Amino acid sequence: MTSHTAPLSTRTARTSVQLVSGIFGAVFLLVGILGFVPGITQDLDTIMFAGQHSEAVLLGIFQVSVLHNIVHLLFGIVGLLGLRSRGLARAFLIVGGIVYAVLWIYGLVVPMESMGNFVPLNTADNWLHFVLAVAMVTTGIVFGRKSHAAAKR
Repeated sequence: MTSHTAPLSTRTARTSVQLVSGIFGAVFLLVGILGFVPGITQDLDTIMFAGQHSEAVLLGIFQVSVLHNIVHLLFGIVGLLGLRSRGLARAFLIVGGIVYAVLWIYGLVVPMESMGNFVPLNTADNWLHFVLAVAMVTTGIVFGRKSHAAAKR
């Protein structure tokens, strides 16, 4: 009796969009963890669950809170789950990018000292969110499309 199964290497091959999702996921997970590490996050003793009063600053640049770090951890987990499926990877990148675009606009509209700044966000966060939005949506579309075209062949 012979088996007609594909070699292990072809069964576990990941598409480009899955790899990009995994990279974003790993970085988000790392950032979420580092947001709780003294020294890497300055003034960690002032961290709040949420709100603009948290004075904890990741890498001395990005204002963070417990909520902000948890969001990064969750984004990291979902990004890593994208390694399992091309569709999930593409959705993570595009939808996640849209979420970051909304956060960017939110950060521009809501005054930093306002109670509405619950994440909290500072100027560096706002512009990083813009870059993430563009990078995630673009890679989700470009690599998702290439993977889709390759799968049709």
